[in-house]
Amino acid sequence: MEPLILKDKNVFPTNEVIADVLEASFPAFEEFSASAAAADLTLEWNYYNDGKAWLCKVLSKKKNLAWLVIYQSFFKVTSYFTEKHLDRIAGMEITESIKEEFYRAKPSGKLIPMTVAITEKEQVKDALSMILFKKGLK
Repeated sequence: MEPLILKDKNVFPTNEVIADVLEASFPAFEEFSASAAAADLTLEWNYYNDGKAWLCKVLSKKKNLAWLVIYQSFFKVTSYFTEKHLDRIAGMEITESIKEEFYRAKPSGKLIPMTVAITEKEQVKDALSMILFKKGLK
C-alpha cells in the first residue's frame, strides 16, 4: 500500500502544498476540484489523528459521499457502497476496470469500497460519476 503523504498536522493542504506533492497530476486535482464545485459538492480537509494524516471528505451538504487521499504523484477518491447497491452499480457509467476491482474488493464491515486512482484529467469523469451515483442513492 502506498504511504500517505500529507502527514504534518501543522501544514494545511493548500493548493500549493498539493501541487508540490502531485506534480504532473496537479491539473487533474484542479479539474476534480472544479468539477466537484460545479456539482455543488464541497471538499473538506481534516487532519485525522488515528491515521496521522490529512484526508478530504467530498460532501453534499452534510452527507459524506467520498474520501479523497493524496499520495506521491496521484490521488484516490473512494466511495463506499453496500450489497444492496451491487445490481445498480453494474449499470454505472464508469470504466469497466473500476467496476471489476470493486466487485473483487474486500468489504470493510458491511461497506464495499470503490476507488478511482487519478493521475490524468480524463480519470476525473469516473470519480465524479461514482460520487454523483452515490449522491443519488437512498
